[in-house]
Amino acid sequence: MQKKLYFGTNLKMYKTTKDTVDYLRALVENTKDISRDEIELFVIPSYTTLSTAVDSVDRSFVKLGAQNMSWEDQGQFTGEISPLMLKELGLDLVMIGHSERRNVFGETDVEENKKVKTALNHGFTTLLCIGETLEEKTFDISNEVLRKQLKIGFHNVPVAQVSNIWVAYEPVWAIGVNGIPASVEYAEEKHRVIKDCLLEIFGTSGKDIPVLYGGSVNPGNANDLIIQPSIDGLFTGRSAWQADDFNKLIRDAKDTYEANQV
Repeated sequence: MQKKLYFGTNLKMYKTTKDTVDYLRALVENTKDISRDEIELFVIPSYTTLSTAVDSVDRSFVKLGAQNMSWEDQGQFTGEISPLMLKELGLDLVMIGHSERRNVFGETDVEENKKVKTALNHGFTTLLCIGETLEEKTFDISNEVLRKQLKIGFHNVPVAQVSNIWVAYEPVWAIGVNGIPASVEYAEEKHRVIKDCLLEIFGTSGKDIPVLYGGSVNPGNANDLIIQPSIDGLFTGRSAWQADDFNKLIRDAKDTYEANQV
């Protein structure tokens, strides 16, 4: 039996509300003939677009998520967004620990853990992002960093909540305009480390957690990445920000994966 493939993108601080709605509608129209038993498609737009975005498309075709979330339901936290506010919108998913939250805004593993537990307790699919910096890679401590981020990020999370957990591996040095794509071999190696650690944390249930690769995913490397045994999906950046381009990447990757299952 072939595994479900995951394809998603984080729109970061790009696209107005109109741009986002146009993008989502085009993406759904382009991909709606692909069975959602075979792929999981998700998009994480900016906060100001969410209220309109959730009403603009058939959510059975695309899950919508938030880029961040407070660990508190309410309180004196100016500028933060409560899980209750996100639930009111009817969102499917919350991303926690994106490298920009960690490295630009200084969020810690302990804070990510509090957010993970809050998101899960409110019933959201929870996408925990992990990844090492170039300095950590240079010091050859990538595996230790990934294990630490996982062990703390999922500390005291019950096995019963595994069905709502996704993980995205995004090496920090591979993200963004100046990102250096990781080799396929390197990505697969780190995904094996992650999957082994998830088994340590959650026992055999850990094998059911999808682990996606993100970090300068593009049409030139997507097909090679998706056929790796430990990579369950692609968390794509700017190569996904035009609906036609993302549709082509998804179809090419899916076809390549299926051809390699024969």
